Amino acid sequence: MSTTQGSKTWAGNFFEDFTVGQVIEHATPRTVTEGDRALYGALYPTRFALPSSAAFAASVGLDQHPVEELIGFHIAFGKTVPDISLNAVANLGYAELRFHRPVVPGDTLATRSEVIGLKENSNGKSGVVYVRSTATDQRGDVALDWARWVMVHKRDHAAAAPETVLPELAPAVAAADLIVPDGLDFSSYDFAAAGEPHRLGDYAVGEKIDHVDGVTLSDAEHMMATRLWQNTAKVHFNTEARPDGNRLIYGGHIISMARALSFNGLANAQLIAAINAGAHTSPAFAGDTVYAWSEVLDSAETAAPGVGALRLRLVATRGRDTSMTLRNEDGKYAEGVLLDLDYWALVPR
Repeated sequence: MSTTQGSKTWAGNFFEDFTVGQVIEHATPRTVTEGDRALYGALYPTRFALPSSAAFAASVGLDQHPVEELIGFHIAFGKTVPDISLNAVANLGYAELRFHRPVVPGDTLATRSEVIGLKENSNGKSGVVYVRSTATDQRGDVALDWARWVMVHKRDHAAAAPETVLPELAPAVAAADLIVPDGLDFSSYDFAAAGEPHRLGDYAVGEKIDHVDGVTLSDAEHMMATRLWQNTAKVHFNTEARPDGNRLIYGGHIISMARALSFNGLANAQLIAAINAGAHTSPAFAGDTVYAWSEVLDSAETAAPGVGALRLRLVATRGRDTSMTLRNEDGKYAEGVLLDLDYWALVPR
């Protein structure tokens, strides 16, 4: 554990402070409010009917009006930052993320993490920390859980490297393991209210969808968003935290922006059930204009009435890429790709 010498302040963990098997109970549980819903809508151009309309949510069988799944994710993720990634170079990716139940205003989320892997980088100045985090509500029920890996600075570059441990992570959450919210019923789905007529069967594997619209990023908005989730990572706020003097935009801000932009073409992808994998492939900064496109990877039916699942690749780009190219011939991500997110969404069938 790292503290500032001679004081009671907290400097955050550095790479050499982590050990495989270490369990961290993160401070400051956070209660979700309607204010989170309102601010989320102000920050991102989201228009999905289910989190926007209590009446729509009730019409598809949900007793309470949930907030967007990514609000729960950002809050739960933010709890981990002071202990896991306060001294991060960058958050690198996600895997095995499942939403166990909708988060509603009044829920209080608390998060704990277990270190499941470590690998020092060849430069000896930083290393990658793998953690599995679980967010529970005020009843102790799991709201969501996920794995992520983050590159963290070393405090002492001469500190011995730990034994390398790389966790085995599933390439995707199986369709059979998706959790459908209790009572969800799309059999009387209101397509007019949702904004588009497209059902599960209207999407073909391999189909790509250009979401058309773009949003130019600003420092004020991304810092407000990141503060909203109580994410304290220095690189998002402090121009002295990076050699280039730029504030790095929180990767979750890009995820939410791309998800909101995906409404145009995927308006009926009402609920995110799982995130299979995610990679922040390039840094984003104020002044960048973000666009998004999606590729259909798979589809499945669920046992819930009228409910299907689409597996989608959501790609955020700096500038619009009408060719929708993910990787170059050499296998590397194409220039301008900011985010590669593989997720399952619940849609009407």
